[in-house]
Amino acid sequence: MDYSREIEGKRVHDPYCNWPNDKISRSKRCVWVPGPVIVGAGPSGLAAAACLKEKGVPSLVLERSNCIASLWQLKTYDRLRLHLPKQFCELPLMSFPQEFPTYPTKQQFIHYLESYAKKFDIRPLFNQTVLCAEYDQNLGLWRVRATGLKEEETEYVCRWLIVATGENAAEVVPQIEGIEEFGGIIVHTSRYKSGDAFKGNKVLVVGCGNSGMEVCLDLCNHNASPSLVVRDTVHILPREMLGRSTFGLSMWLLKWLPMRLVDRFLLIVSWLILGDTGRFGLDRPQVGPLELKNLSGKTPVLDVGTLAKIKSGDIKICPSIKRLRHQSVEFVDGRSENFDSIILATGYKSNVPSWLKEREMFSEKDGLPKKPFPNGWKGECGLYAVGFTKRGLLGASMDATNIAQDIETCWKADAKHFSATFN
Repeated sequence: MDYSREIEGKRVHDPYCNWPNDKISRSKRCVWVPGPVIVGAGPSGLAAAACLKEKGVPSLVLERSNCIASLWQLKTYDRLRLHLPKQFCELPLMSFPQEFPTYPTKQQFIHYLESYAKKFDIRPLFNQTVLCAEYDQNLGLWRVRATGLKEEETEYVCRWLIVATGENAAEVVPQIEGIEEFGGIIVHTSRYKSGDAFKGNKVLVVGCGNSGMEVCLDLCNHNASPSLVVRDTVHILPREMLGRSTFGLSMWLLKWLPMRLVDRFLLIVSWLILGDTGRFGLDRPQVGPLELKNLSGKTPVLDVGTLAKIKSGDIKICPSIKRLRHQSVEFVDGRSENFDSIILATGYKSNVPSWLKEREMFSEKDGLPKKPFPNGWKGECGLYAVGFTKRGLLGASMDATNIAQDIETCWKADAKHFSATFN
């Protein structure tokens, strides 16, 4: 079907088509996209585009930043490495280079993604911030309104829309009483690069996930004095067990044993290697690490040396913050301590509800698909999601493969119908 002609026909002849007057239609350009529009050029968006290309389906990738994988390139600290072995972080259809280490560095991973985009000739439109995406019932098509650097608006019209903005699109910044009084440096980890900028400072890191733990270690290595706010229970596991990666060993054991037995095994071995973390203010949840990940998406911390610094006293553990005062922090246990800087390792969240005008597939509360894994990748009316599984790059690869197969079926059916009509 020639959708571009139908769109123009709607504008001219359909009395119920209010495009000339509605807010979305005021963009300067209207572009028909024959294949899917993919919002986001991170690993998830690249994987979806590559899988579609392999099926012979073209796509258009829109990216709000000026590069692919902007989270990795612009908002991660220098010492970052993949927390899982490289074989669990590969995107579909392309392996990591053989010479890469088991846990590739940040720069190596970025190089891999750039090579991936080049191999599959993925050319995103950069600096395109999607303001609104809405399904038009009259046309049976998606209308995606985006703005560029010069605030020029473009409306992209397509049959399929793939949401690939991910779980980490927007920083989570907690509201802390007295934050305006503090006077010192307060930054989110998205703006933290290296502990070198905090040399000699007393620094409070808020958040005890993988990022918070690793930032504390980096601060120690640059002669800063970090303290870590631990607001909740946390599972800390060694990155490797019995000569294998903890994640890889877990995946292998799950093939033969129920999750609760695998959790029990992980906790026993962790206790033998790391000791009782509760002695140092790091109490474990009642639920095992794999079961907790499955239920809530909360990832266990894979220790890369931070726990040893906590045991030695180089990193201090603190309770939740009650309020901030001038370069001091008052904790919920009543004590106060002076700090030069605060780093918020408080994570990220989805931003989908802010631009996608759809309430069936995605939750307004957290911006994630309502259907649990592995069924959250497909919605209604040609809407798809990739990279919202809370299972990292492995989950994104599964989504991308499923989406490409599903769209390929429709694409081939349309081609067959078109051929039969005009031949």
